[in-house]
Amino acid sequence: YMVSWNPGDFVSSKAGHDKGQTYIIIRETEEYIYLSDGKIRSLDKLKKKNKKHVQPIGHADEGIRRKLKDGETVRNEEVKRAIKCYLSKVHQ
Repeated sequence: YMVSWNPGDFVSSKAGHDKGQTYIIIRETEEYIYLSDGKIRSLDKLKKKNKKHVQPIGHADEGIRRKLKDGETVRNEEVKRAIKCYLSKVHQ
């Protein structure tokens, strides 16, 4: 089945030294997705990941998704907050 990789979606790293790390997709190309966690992988230093090495979580941040779609600026704080919010919901 086809996985859709949409900017604004949360993903989890399946491989590499960042295994288990949660990111938000910022942009996508044919082969790779470019991810940010707002901290180590800030928006000006995106993590380039092969799609095979990433697990979609099935959750997105609508605010970030809308901004990316409309070409608006997303800030690292927003990415950080979105991930923190998501993780706190999951680990309740």
